[in-house]
Amino acid sequence: MEDGHLSLGKYIVRREVLDESRLDVVAQKGTRPSKPTVCEQLKEMLRCSVPRLKGILLTWIPVLSWLPKYTFRENIIGDVISGCSVGIMHLPQGMAYALLASLRPVFGLYSSLYPVLVYFIFGTSRHISVGTFAVISIMVGSVTERLAPDSNFIVNGTNGTESLNVSERDSYRVQIACSLTVLTGIFQILLGVVRFGFVVTYLSEPLIRGYTTASACHVCVSQLKYLFGVTPTRFTGPFSIIYTVVEIFKLLPQTRIPELVVSLVSLTILILFKQINDCHKRKLPLPIPIELIVIITATIITYFCGLRSEYLIDVVGEIPSGLKAPHVPDTTLFSKIIVDAFTVAIVGYAITISLGKTFALKHGYKVDSNQELVAAGLCNAIGGLFQCYAVTASLSRSLVQESTGGKTQVAGLVSSVIVLITVLKIGSLFEDLPKAVLSTIVFVNLKGMFKQFTDIPMLWRTNSVDLLVWLVTFISTILFNLDMGLAVSIGFSMLTVIFKTQLPRYSILGNVAGTDLYLDTEAYREAKEIPGIKIFHSSATINFTNAEMYFESLQEKSGINIGKLQTEKKKWEAKQKRKQAKERKREKDKAKKNQKLNERRNNLNGTVLNQTDTDPNLTGKGHVNWAYYPDIVISDSDSDTYEVIMEVSHQYESGKKSIHSIILDVSMTSSVDTVTVKTLKKIFGDFGDIGVTIYLAGCQACVVEQMERANLFSESIPKSWLFVSVHDAVLHILKKLREEDVVLGLSCDTQM
Repeated sequence: MEDGHLSLGKYIVRREVLDESRLDVVAQKGTRPSKPTVCEQLKEMLRCSVPRLKGILLTWIPVLSWLPKYTFRENIIGDVISGCSVGIMHLPQGMAYALLASLRPVFGLYSSLYPVLVYFIFGTSRHISVGTFAVISIMVGSVTERLAPDSNFIVNGTNGTESLNVSERDSYRVQIACSLTVLTGIFQILLGVVRFGFVVTYLSEPLIRGYTTASACHVCVSQLKYLFGVTPTRFTGPFSIIYTVVEIFKLLPQTRIPELVVSLVSLTILILFKQINDCHKRKLPLPIPIELIVIITATIITYFCGLRSEYLIDVVGEIPSGLKAPHVPDTTLFSKIIVDAFTVAIVGYAITISLGKTFALKHGYKVDSNQELVAAGLCNAIGGLFQCYAVTASLSRSLVQESTGGKTQVAGLVSSVIVLITVLKIGSLFEDLPKAVLSTIVFVNLKGMFKQFTDIPMLWRTNSVDLLVWLVTFISTILFNLDMGLAVSIGFSMLTVIFKTQLPRYSILGNVAGTDLYLDTEAYREAKEIPGIKIFHSSATINFTNAEMYFESLQEKSGINIGKLQTEKKKWEAKQKRKQAKERKREKDKAKKNQKLNERRNNLNGTVLNQTDTDPNLTGKGHVNWAYYPDIVISDSDSDTYEVIMEVSHQYESGKKSIHSIILDVSMTSSVDTVTVKTLKKIFGDFGDIGVTIYLAGCQACVVEQMERANLFSESIPKSWLFVSVHDAVLHILKKLREEDVVLGLSCDTQM
């Protein structure tokens, strides 16, 4: 094998035509190293040594790896500044998102404290901020409200009136949320231990964005009651969001004006200053903590102006100071929430890993997907013991942490210190904070999710399938709620993958003159088919789902209807058998007649003649010598049908254009199953019966090994019919037929 010279962007390659057998010799193919058995893998896993123990500790507890290398001078200032900024955001968001989970605001503060400390130890992303998030909060809230509705806590008063036992209801909802969080963490830990981090790859970006957008709509609807100061009936199940919106519209005449005014003023201020932060983020050293300012201002005004007593504005209420002792969750609830826990586990991890990988790619470090799954599980499992509800990474806080100079997980540690101080000392000062203000904070922080509606025109222009996934996910989540909506969207996303494999693009390739390029003849005008050779290409791998379609498309593209030809062939063979039977009967009768004639002549002449001497056209055993009887041979008129049947195999020999060879370009096939092998055998057999030779080209090494194990190759299908490339197969065919100059003038030298 020789390489040509390189000049002026052109090259010439001179080498022999390589089939698979010759390639093994030229490239000196070796045997792949055998994979260790299960016993060997278990033995290796259980092997104990000091370096192995150290490696395990550094893998499972990443803080031991990066903290000793922490450069104090370079990182501490940025981490402290970003940690303070994120900590200030944790306070209003934690209290606001707790309302989404149908919990008291203090539990949002707990969820902004313990999980952050756990992630500092076990997390691998340097920039994401773990804590409360709107989507997860609304998912938790749907579970707590389903299992602990207000109707279960109605008590009869002394004067015959009914009242709601709020404290008992809230206490039971905390038990539900904690049990859900612990079970979610267990799921995530188990999936991480078995290295199941790749599961998130089944949640495509359009699916996640459509899901989070629909979740934002659920969040908004759940907060409308605080903005208008109304108390709508709670609906569950499919279409509950539609029923809730209709109910709120019916209750609009009962809107409480004081709470509406508070909501509108807070919303206006938040939107205005958020816009200022976005427009001047390069000039501002730190974003204006407008959420915290609004909370403090609203609390002061409500307290000193007596809005709670005079206008009956709904406020946060009691916020206990101090930390709660760890509490074992109610395991009897696990059977009721197992599906919800798994859904929260997958969605929470998907959000965390997507944000983590985004920042890792931007800043040039690696995030371990399996370790992130374990870290998320520990955040939830440990946090659930301390009355936290399920957490994940927050986009808004993560962006602030990264943009304000955060370099490592130390920023998260600093933010948790600020939350800790708030819980211990100043949490009770926010007891007069109106819930309407917290709901406006939720609304404003959903701006980024609602911007995802711009995905629709972008996907319309770029990829209709992704657009369909986005729309189906959004609509199903809106109509069927978060849990069922996610199941429907994942199922539909899987169907699109299946349809893509079942509906690939099939094409006939042609050669671009003077090159070894073979392109789709429908897409490229200069790609010309080689007379007598069809090159068939599939854009997808061949497997049991599309093997039959592959065979049918091959017949359609090549113009050869195997079924019709085989039917006609059977008819012709049956016709010939009937003709032969008639001829044999006629000859038999003729032979008997001749025999009687001979006997009469012998009797008359007195001479006994041998039968073969009498009729040289008859054999000694009474069989017909077909070659002697030209009238028995099929005439042109009798063989018209046969000529149609055998046109593919005989036209080429008579100088007409016909197909004598088909090359299957299987370069896109990554694996073969038993159905694929049977289909290939059928293709070789059926086309071989009508005189068309099948060749394979572009097989990957692993595919060749699978074919060998499946016994595809035999005397009827030699391995020499498998070529390295389409060009090798074409050159082999032309050399075999000695028509290099007749067809295209192709040679083993390819100039480009």
